[in-house]
Amino acid sequence: MKNLLLALTATTALSSPLLAQDLEKDELTFGFIKLTDMAPLAVAYEQGYFLDEGLFVTLEAQANWKVLLDGVIGGQLDGAHMLAGQPLAATIGYGTEAHIITPFSMDLNGNGITVSNAVWEEMKPNIPTNADGLPQHPISASALAPVVEKYRSEGKPFNMGMVFPVSTHNYELRYWLAAGGLEPGYYSPENVTGQIGAEVLLSVTPPPQMPATLEAGTIYGYCVGEPWNQAAVFKGIGVPVITDYELWKNNPEKVFGITAEFAEENPNTTKAVVKALIRAAMWLDENDNANRMEAVQMLSQPEYVGADAEVIANSMTGTFEYEKGDKREVPDFNVFFRYNATYPFYSDAVWYLTQMRRWGQIPEAKPDAWYDEIARSVYKPEIYLEAARALVDEGLADEADFPWDSDGYKDATPAEDVIDGIPYDGKQPNAYLESLPIGLKGEQKVIGNEIQG
Repeated sequence: MKNLLLALTATTALSSPLLAQDLEKDELTFGFIKLTDMAPLAVAYEQGYFLDEGLFVTLEAQANWKVLLDGVIGGQLDGAHMLAGQPLAATIGYGTEAHIITPFSMDLNGNGITVSNAVWEEMKPNIPTNADGLPQHPISASALAPVVEKYRSEGKPFNMGMVFPVSTHNYELRYWLAAGGLEPGYYSPENVTGQIGAEVLLSVTPPPQMPATLEAGTIYGYCVGEPWNQAAVFKGIGVPVITDYELWKNNPEKVFGITAEFAEENPNTTKAVVKALIRAAMWLDENDNANRMEAVQMLSQPEYVGADAEVIANSMTGTFEYEKGDKREVPDFNVFFRYNATYPFYSDAVWYLTQMRRWGQIPEAKPDAWYDEIARSVYKPEIYLEAARALVDEGLADEADFPWDSDGYKDATPAEDVIDGIPYDGKQPNAYLESLPIGLKGEQKVIGNEIQG
């Protein structure tokens, strides 16, 4: 992997205003998974933003999300591109226990749900068409329900893939299925498969392996980030049926995660890293995505995503291709900076926690105050704003681009921005859970194979 310890460029760091603040650690290793939303890390490296802060960074691709998390906890990695659910799950002790924080949200949107060609052909009669005779979007999972029932009647379990138990992809796939009336299954302390009472069986597949697993027939569909939905289109093996932008407009996606201990021991270094990442996110979105093709070429390199540039460009440049040839304008499919994409909102953290509770990963009811407390212990907008203030003071960012007066909670997501028409208010997590027709609510628990309470 490329290393920034280059004699010719090291002099750039000597002029950095941050060096006067004495970086506690200037040689860092960050992990990532081969997905397009690792882009802020690649851009901060390639554009020299890390170097501008006096940081010598090595970026290392990781085999899977567990290896990545273990690397951050064990100190082999100083930080990483993470699933938003990972710092939250680790902090509450679901799976590996460790206090992980995030001072930076990496992007909005960027995922899709893809089904095999055979499943798509069976779904199509259930999907209304638009004036051009093309499928009308967004496509509800209710169009999949008869297909699932048919498979089950034939004794075939309906298997779908997602990338990790606490991934956005798991929760988005479950959300889509439940909104269409399908049970995606529950977790319990004794049974962590997530398949208790499931009509659709969800299991983990690493992102780059999704298309091959679909092609092999092991799964009938999956939820994953790019470029692995568009890869299925290019390979002619599957059809993306919905993007997460259609599922929940401008939903939060990945975060940059570090241990709380790292942030406490290295406050200046942490601030410097966030400054570089903010600049990278700004570059990715500036001038109406004018830099996206350059970013696509960057990401197509084998050390980053390693997929064909054409495949990556299909979603990174303001479009998204569903059925082969059905390419539509989706300018906000990948958002890295606008709409305060990089600010770590407490309300985003609370949404992930509600989904953990909804499906039994949090086995018992929690008061609203608990959700707020956990969100504040993991999401750190105060670090983010300190970095943003430094960029503004240095003339590298515009003051108007940051939510200085935010209380950490976004306005409630309106009903029209969510596929099931159910609004979300992060300040009222239990009321939100009560409003969802499928999922745990109130004092309910999963005991054995049943919901009780």
